[in-house]
Amino acid sequence: MTSPLVLPHLSDLSDDELTQAYAPLAEPWLRVNFVSTVDGAAQGGDGLSKSINNAADKRVFDALRRNADCLVVGAGTLRDEEYAVPKIPLVVVSRSGEVPENLREAPDGRILMATTASADGLSASRSLLGDEQVLVLGDDEVDLVELKSRLAGRGWVDQLCEGGPGLFAAALGAGVVDELCLTIVPRLLGGDLTRITAGADLDVELRPHSLLEEDGTLLGRWLVASGRS
Repeated sequence: MTSPLVLPHLSDLSDDELTQAYAPLAEPWLRVNFVSTVDGAAQGGDGLSKSINNAADKRVFDALRRNADCLVVGAGTLRDEEYAVPKIPLVVVSRSGEVPENLREAPDGRILMATTASADGLSASRSLLGDEQVLVLGDDEVDLVELKSRLAGRGWVDQLCEGGPGLFAAALGAGVVDELCLTIVPRLLGGDLTRITAGADLDVELRPHSLLEEDGTLLGRWLVASGRS
């Protein structure tokens, strides 16, 4: 008879131990955090990731945010998921340069816009956020290599990205992702739901770093083999 698989339990770790378990391996370090079902859906039937996450995922989600220097998110995801202003600096990645409406009342200096020289919303973003809070990184596409470097230049070396799938694919294509933190919840949804990457075809090798389990939920750290890891 095959012995049952035994994995470290998330609940056995204190908050300090969890922080250590997810410590970056270098500086700067860009990690992307996602949740998906076993059959690869990154969202529930309502199109939102919050409808598939659970308490185990939320604990790691909170730990990653608590220890990150900044949060990097695509503008579309910020709108779709109706993000509130986080406690850490939020970097909005947007080709249009438009600040999502739900973030326009954020405290001064909390929102940083990463956009392009051709962005329709460039002037409005500068007026709303201030020139020093708007990074123009490329003519028509946001240069993600330069973005990672510019964030590190501000002292933000633990960089956390929460997608969405298009931004994740672009970041992988640019070679700037060091790590994928992926929670797999024990559910099957079927249908034609979005995966954690979307856009151009990719073939990126990952190396497993660690795996935790809690009530059937798997919480893994995967290192991007093409990076420094």
